[in-house]
Amino acid sequence: MNRANTGTADQELDPIEAPPSVVATLRQHILEGRYPPGTRLAEIPVAEALGVSRTPVRLAFRTLSQEGLLQRVGKRGLEVRAFTEADVLCAVEVRGVLEGLAARRLAEAGVPAPLMQQLEQCLADGERVLAGNRLTSSDVDRWSALNQRFHSAIVDAGGSRVIGDAIARNNHLPFAAADSIAIDKRALPAEFRKLQLAQLQHRLIVEALRRGESARAETLMREHAYIGLRYAGLFGLQTPPALSAPPVAAATERPGRRTKLALPVRS
Repeated sequence: MNRANTGTADQELDPIEAPPSVVATLRQHILEGRYPPGTRLAEIPVAEALGVSRTPVRLAFRTLSQEGLLQRVGKRGLEVRAFTEADVLCAVEVRGVLEGLAARRLAEAGVPAPLMQQLEQCLADGERVLAGNRLTSSDVDRWSALNQRFHSAIVDAGGSRVIGDAIARNNHLPFAAADSIAIDKRALPAEFRKLQLAQLQHRLIVEALRRGESARAETLMREHAYIGLRYAGLFGLQTPPALSAPPVAAATERPGRRTKLALPVRS
């Protein structure tokens, strides 16, 4: 039976969040240009293309809308939002500055023992994710969860809501959030090496926090923000077309000319 057509089961159980692997796959499809700006997306065709039920796709749409990658059209429709490389890199830089500030303040104040234990647990969880020397969908889910815990722990420990609130507003921009992970399933060995570097950066950040090295913690945290987008070439990953082509002003298209694709565009 086709999992994409199990609508009754989807309505009976609606979890809070989509599996990170589904969200990461859709992000990658948007980055690659498989879903160009202005493309109308619907749950059933996307679910069939990914081989999942409608529920994780519906929740992934919600997440991607919150991140600014999808936008509402009409009463119920969703389409891919147009964005530029400058938009994305600026949003990532803003997050890096804010998270760096949070790390510096935390290092200056001293890391409480319970928080250090939490960060150490994130490092241990990261080692377990990478222990198999390969990536699976469950690995992506586990990494996304621990990565979110790691970043939130540092930001939330600053003693002020100002930084967290600013990051929350910035997270509504495309690829700005710390958990906006995009995985190229055609290059999993390279993606695995990228996560190895991210894990090393986590470890270096924790080391700087433990030693009270505020300037180093801030610098490491700011650089860490770029790993998802700026490090592709180091691992043999191609720069996604969405970050190398000029933006498409989807909002100016005439309704009759709007792109309607049920499946990702084949390259």
